[in-house]
Amino acid sequence: MKSNLMTMTAAMLLAASGQANAGTPSGKPFIGKQEISIQDGRMTPEALWAMGRIGETSVSPDGKQIAYTVSYYSVKDNASHTVIYTMNADGSNNRMLTATPENESSPAWIKGGTKIAFLTPQGGSYQLWEMNPDGTGRKQLSEYKGDIEGFKFSPDETKVLFIAQVKYGKRTSDLYPDLDKASGRVINDLMYKHWDEWVETVPHPFIADFDGNKVGEAADILAGEPYESPMKPFGGIEQLAWSNDSKQIAYTCRKKTGVAYSQSTDSDIYLYDIETRQTRNLCKEDANDQNKGYDTNPKFSPDGTRIAWQSMERDGYESDRNRLCVMNLSTGEKTYVTEAFQSGVDDYCWAPDSETLYFTGVWHATSMIHSTNLKGEVEQLTEGMYDYASVKMLNDKQLLTMRHSLSEADELFTVGLKKDHKVTRITSENDHIFNQLKKGKVEPRWTKTVDGKDMLSWVVYPVDFDPNKKYPTLLFCEGGPQSPVSQFWSYRWNLQIMAANDYIIIAPNRRGLPGFGMEWLEEISTNYGGHCMDDYLSAIDDIAKEPYVDKDRLGCVGASFGGYSVYWLAGHHNKRFKAFIAHDGFFNMEQQYLETEELWFTNWDLGGPYWEKDDPAVQRSYANSPHLFVDKWDTPILCIHGEKDFRILASQGMAAFNAAILRGIPAELLVFPDENHWVLKPQNGILWQRTFFRWLDKWLKN
Repeated sequence: MKSNLMTMTAAMLLAASGQANAGTPSGKPFIGKQEISIQDGRMTPEALWAMGRIGETSVSPDGKQIAYTVSYYSVKDNASHTVIYTMNADGSNNRMLTATPENESSPAWIKGGTKIAFLTPQGGSYQLWEMNPDGTGRKQLSEYKGDIEGFKFSPDETKVLFIAQVKYGKRTSDLYPDLDKASGRVINDLMYKHWDEWVETVPHPFIADFDGNKVGEAADILAGEPYESPMKPFGGIEQLAWSNDSKQIAYTCRKKTGVAYSQSTDSDIYLYDIETRQTRNLCKEDANDQNKGYDTNPKFSPDGTRIAWQSMERDGYESDRNRLCVMNLSTGEKTYVTEAFQSGVDDYCWAPDSETLYFTGVWHATSMIHSTNLKGEVEQLTEGMYDYASVKMLNDKQLLTMRHSLSEADELFTVGLKKDHKVTRITSENDHIFNQLKKGKVEPRWTKTVDGKDMLSWVVYPVDFDPNKKYPTLLFCEGGPQSPVSQFWSYRWNLQIMAANDYIIIAPNRRGLPGFGMEWLEEISTNYGGHCMDDYLSAIDDIAKEPYVDKDRLGCVGASFGGYSVYWLAGHHNKRFKAFIAHDGFFNMEQQYLETEELWFTNWDLGGPYWEKDDPAVQRSYANSPHLFVDKWDTPILCIHGEKDFRILASQGMAAFNAAILRGIPAELLVFPDENHWVLKPQNGILWQRTFFRWLDKWLKN
């Protein structure tokens, strides 16, 4: 199938259902569930962007109802919209509660389950509101002067904890009040930019009284402190927790700024006493401190005697294994209860008995739900070719979870806690689309590496695969560099849409990925040009032996570290590949060290700055900078980058493109001035897909 698949827009994408693009009093379109007609059963970019994306969930106090959010996207309006649904715990009586043109999010059951609290900007800024469980009786609760970004009511509901931004540093207008329209920034320390923003504010936790009708004046727990809680760029309300007696708040914070912040991942869990306003650092109370890296996401046990959090052991290592730490609040004793699980904890919750915790984590390229007791005895509860992405208690007999796979978008499920651990699907958000789609078969494939180890890859075969035909084949290079190639679902790097375009895809779990033990995970550090690259070549060489693979039409694609991998392989592939695509990859390691904002990453993964000439690990790292091998480039390459990407600046993609052009190699550059390390806007997302497949089809199908 050629690139004509990517141009089926108006013919394929119908008007959104019901109210979806109807006018509203505010003049803004209401973006609701999208209807799409797929004529040949093949995935398209338009089909991907028509899918609803399930987000937050909240369980009623009696465990009988669930509130959750779904985000919808309009390609025409180039916009998204988040709405709130409720349903019974078995999935019945599913209904949308919010139908305004504003985004409404963060549902939380309050007042014994008789009300749902939520956030909406209906009054001009994001404030806390409440409504009845049927969506009626909407009422504004807060009038904070600014946007509220997340909240948690105290267990006794006399107070509310919320997140809001406070000013950080000095603006130009503070230095020179007469230059209030000047756009220049005067900078004198690091961390002046982060992810996709110039850092001018930081999030702080605020506490306010709540009388059942109105939220009172708010007090900043970190007043006068220049620190983040929760931590940028992705931290939210999950990084804060109320104690069971409503008297204390646990919060996550890295109390560092500037250079120290840029080089350290050492965040801690702090316990703040509301009455005394005293703060304890729970991670630094003993001499045998094992909490030198990220400590995040505290949760009190139901009986209030313990607190758990996710903990990394080493400072500066952002991809260290996330262990589950449990602390006895009366004795201060800490126990790491997931040591038997040699991979990271991604999400977790307490069981009602306060003796058991449930968690999700990756092993052998799938993410499953596990349990552990306080002795550290771990049991796997689920199985199959899926990723379970979240876990929380629904009631004393079931867990609530979100699940996806390489072939299925997120849906909500329940998991029974009896011995059979029955899994039941309770939402069908995108069945109206998936019921029209053909899917490519997904299979695991084990390959011997150059040093005799076994490596697992996922192989996705084309829709309507015929083993008697030969197909162009893509090597998928994962980012991270330590993100798992599990049963992930992506709205950009979607392997099923590649299969719908008649490509075979092989996605290896190469050296440096979790789920195969710590030795496998850590072999990539300061060794980007080592066995992780051998693993990629082993995977593509192995599948190229199959009669249905056209070894003269191989492509290589990837983003972030996957983009680096593409640039590196372009100089080392020995004419295996006929086309490359690199998205947001770094091309010049020396340039990357001084351009990125989170220096802990380059200090750990590259070993340190390139001027440390006497450190063999450092010199090995920089000797594998892709720009050093441009003289060996001989294959067409597409470079993609976002100009708001402050992790890997767009100059990296531009430099790679320029190098290819100057060497006479066919090349193309796709630049997004308004996108970061990802592509988030609908029309940009479709442009990305069309450009991606047009490039591959040009070099691998003609």
